[in-house]
Amino acid sequence: MPLRAKVATSVSKTAAALSRAAGRGDGSVIGGWIGLKIDPDLLGHLAAGRAIALVSGTNGKTTTTRLAAAALGVLGPVATNSFGANMPTGHTSALAKAGATPFAVLEVDEHYLARVIDETNPRVVALLNLSRDQLDRAKEVAMMAQMWRSALAGHPDVSVVANADDPMVVWAARGSSHITWFSAGQRWHDDSFVCPESGHPIERAGGDWWCTGCPLRRPQPQWRVEDEGVVDPRGDWHLVKLQLPGSVNIGNAATALAVAAEFGVRAIEALPRLSTVASIAGRYAQVDRDGRNIRLLLAKNPASWLEAFDMAEQAPTLLSINARDPDGFDTSWLYDVDFSPLHDRPVLITGDRAFDLAVRLEVNGIAFRHVLSFEEAIRSVPPGRLEVIANYTAFQDIRAELDRVN
Repeated sequence: MPLRAKVATSVSKTAAALSRAAGRGDGSVIGGWIGLKIDPDLLGHLAAGRAIALVSGTNGKTTTTRLAAAALGVLGPVATNSFGANMPTGHTSALAKAGATPFAVLEVDEHYLARVIDETNPRVVALLNLSRDQLDRAKEVAMMAQMWRSALAGHPDVSVVANADDPMVVWAARGSSHITWFSAGQRWHDDSFVCPESGHPIERAGGDWWCTGCPLRRPQPQWRVEDEGVVDPRGDWHLVKLQLPGSVNIGNAATALAVAAEFGVRAIEALPRLSTVASIAGRYAQVDRDGRNIRLLLAKNPASWLEAFDMAEQAPTLLSINARDPDGFDTSWLYDVDFSPLHDRPVLITGDRAFDLAVRLEVNGIAFRHVLSFEEAIRSVPPGRLEVIANYTAFQDIRAELDRVN
């Protein structure tokens, strides 16, 4: 690397280490921010010489990135932004911290995908899904799909691994020359009722979908989830054993296997590594405190809340909602969430916007109790499992109270 890039890398690593030592976080943002101030081209310098996979989408990025990094570890050391810092500052910090590795798997915020493709020249880009998220500051789903489509058009040599079940993703990816389709199911349909190509309705039946006014339709996937496993492009079925809960994570595992296959990793080699992943930056972590087994689930938009309810056991459940800058200030999205799965279980609510959540639960006819703190929530439930479902900053607040469990 040029001397300036070497200096920037050294300062980035030092700043990140100081941040961790001071207890101010994991250093995954500040290190990259300072490094890029010294050398604005630092991310490109750090990416040079590595075979890189980028993972982007509204939901599941962090988990899929962690699983893909584990799978790719069959071939050698892998750099990754495992704590979810998914903008260029986080990518820069992760690559600087990792040092020289032959491979990298990076989670990318969907807004930054075009820029990160330009700067890192990846071998593979994985597109998971698109749904509404923080509409007070983010783009509409169709606009995001157009941004992805334009970004990929400028990089025809990139291999794309894309979700065949999401019409928005299919439309964004289908112009690419090398596409591998995976099918992980799509529980949330509310953002893909209208074709982004023609504006006509999209019809669905038996897992298939098609536009009623143009040729856009679900492609045949090479990788698909079947029962408790994954079918690969040869038609071989592989049992997937994960420590992570929910059927959605079998879909994330299928995506990770498809990404790793683009680097030559066979599913049979990767699967044992996927089973070692237990928690990702606190997501799915289980902590025992005062006789309660507390499990943390992150849910930040309607689609991810739907998946969180599928993962949660029939046990006392704490819901925590904030509306700070990383969450988005608009909580009207709560009315797109169906809270009916919470019937017949004790429900506690907390967070900065607990009263917004209270009104929503009353509309759904869900009985609840308001608690002022996480400690009060623990005291309010009997010994046993406590499920915690929280949006981003609320999740981080609770994770900090549990000593930043990873």
